[in-house]
Amino acid sequence: MAAHVTEPPTTPDGRYIVVRGRLWRKSDPALAPEERQALVDDLMAARRAVRAALNAGDEAELRRARDRVQQAKVGLGERGPVWWDDNAPDLDRHMARNTCYADWHSVVERGG
Repeated sequence: MAAHVTEPPTTPDGRYIVVRGRLWRKSDPALAPEERQALVDDLMAARRAVRAALNAGDEAELRRARDRVQQAKVGLGERGPVWWDDNAPDLDRHMARNTCYADWHSVVERGG
């Protein structure tokens, strides 16, 4: 029997998802679907290459694979320059409870 997978909560402004209380930047919603899918495909291939390099103990290949992960994440807008233009800070990887999302997150955590 397959486990039920629930989507993590998304901040009201659509910039982050919250996983275990931590904010993670979402992909740029302005990306064309085909471009987004190509970048996701690149990201998944790069992650598989990271795993293979780790298993093989190949440091040079590991560095190349991790660089590919970084490139895909930047292309998706999940790393690098933010994709929004209102000068709001990037809170990626911050604990939601320590940000401007604290009140919203406390309600989400309580199931409200």
